[in-house]
Amino acid sequence: MQNVKSLQSLSIHLIQVDLAWENKEENLKNIQLEIEKLPDSADVVILPEMFSTGFTMQPELVAEAMTGKTVKWMKEIASKFEIALVGSIVIEEKDKFYNRLLFITKDGILETYDKRHLFSYAGEDKVYTPGIDRKIINYKGWNICLQICYDLRFPVFIRNHGEYDLLLFVANWPESRVLAWDTLLKARAIENICYVAGVNRVGNDKHDYHHNGHSQLIDFLGEFLIEPQQVVGAFQFTIKKQPLLDIRKKLGFLNDADAFTLE
Repeated sequence: MQNVKSLQSLSIHLIQVDLAWENKEENLKNIQLEIEKLPDSADVVILPEMFSTGFTMQPELVAEAMTGKTVKWMKEIASKFEIALVGSIVIEEKDKFYNRLLFITKDGILETYDKRHLFSYAGEDKVYTPGIDRKIINYKGWNICLQICYDLRFPVFIRNHGEYDLLLFVANWPESRVLAWDTLLKARAIENICYVAGVNRVGNDKHDYHHNGHSQLIDFLGEFLIEPQQVVGAFQFTIKKQPLLDIRKKLGFLNDADAFTLE
């Protein structure tokens, strides 16, 4: 049985790294070095979008099945360090490619979310298949909504009616548009009255797009708990459930939201 403390707090760790282009070996090695530095109290460890390859539009070169190397690595790391490990990778199923977010617990429980909004500007919609359903999971008494990068721009899909407490975004978001990243993360936290974690990469990709990170954690009123970061590293904060519940009860904003059906 989970104790009261585990239901009331969650230790969040944001892993921000420079990704080697389509080089799984190097990326997994570098990420593991950061994870090895984490304290024993870590609960959820979040990695960037396509953390093992970078944001590639050549899925046929790097895709793997759900029984593949990276998924096995995630399960091993989650078990070894007793954490929930989160990040997206390129998955192939039935001759289709997906930008799939995986949430894997220390006990090997696996939850997935396929990116719904594909980034047409980069041609993602030409080579990947979109997901359909929003995914909300429960972990240690927290309801967590899983999202990927471009989903951040579509608030209707994300709209919270009290179903979740924490909203997670993994991304490869370039510096040239980082103002939008910062602004939209805060907006999603404020409008949905929830905690929001956004994890981005740093460094240049193959196309020389520069990424300056800005991984961050924001509370339900839009205040930074982890300020936007611009260097490689792991950044931590322990969020608490009761202040969130208190502010929702006091303000009641979610009760006044419009009802709608998403098509």
